[in-house]
Amino acid sequence: MRYFGGCDSGSTYTKCVIIDETGKMAADVTLRSRINSVMSAQDALDQAAAQVPELNGADGLAYLVGTGYGRNKVPFADENISEISCHAMGVHVADPSVRSIIDIGGQDVKGIAVDTDGTVLNFAMNDKCAAGTGRFFETMAKAFEMDLTEFSKLALRAKNVIPITSQCTVFAESEVISLVGEGKPMDEIAAGIELSVAKRCFVMSKKAGAVDRITLTGGCAKNDGLKAAIEKVLKLKVIELPIDPQLIGALGAAEFARQKGGMG
Repeated sequence: MRYFGGCDSGSTYTKCVIIDETGKMAADVTLRSRINSVMSAQDALDQAAAQVPELNGADGLAYLVGTGYGRNKVPFADENISEISCHAMGVHVADPSVRSIIDIGGQDVKGIAVDTDGTVLNFAMNDKCAAGTGRFFETMAKAFEMDLTEFSKLALRAKNVIPITSQCTVFAESEVISLVGEGKPMDEIAAGIELSVAKRCFVMSKKAGAVDRITLTGGCAKNDGLKAAIEKVLKLKVIELPIDPQLIGALGAAEFARQKGGMG
């Protein structure tokens, strides 16, 4: 059996997926990214390869595709492919019926329209400001003195929404701290945060023409409050993928590796 790898070197987390020649997932790893993205990618790859004894280490991979935020991406890969293409392909592998993606990464938000073969029809990206990204949610959770999991469920309990007017992470944090200090209900403030991000996601998806059969990818896809807010803003049900949405970029990279390296 031959194996193929995909390594997604993200700004916050580094993910690696190994699939076999039939396309079945054989291993996956998610690690917090270190300052050195190359070392993070190597760590993730080594840990994933260790889950497949047949491989005898990462060098046993037939082909490896790198993707992700880091400029150097994965220098030891056979090839690097953009994360937009890899997310589209990963979603196509997970659920071929999906036509639209909102990908919320550590430092950017993307709307992606997907063709029937998993290629990218169009995309729009907000990478000028961290508001609405994974880093933004980490900052907000810290302001609430909660972990991300706890924070992601808080908004679901809210009866009302307290709007957050600041688009900038720094100003939004100050606004949130002031509201908490005033004794406003924390669940309603959280609902305001989730709604402001959902509106930003809506703009990106509209710009990309991604408005039907939509799913979320990236770590923020696990944020229940955000998912509910996006469904409210988009006025449609977000499709849940059968695999971890944080692994989608790495899965797409691994599928590209299978397509390209499986020919030999």
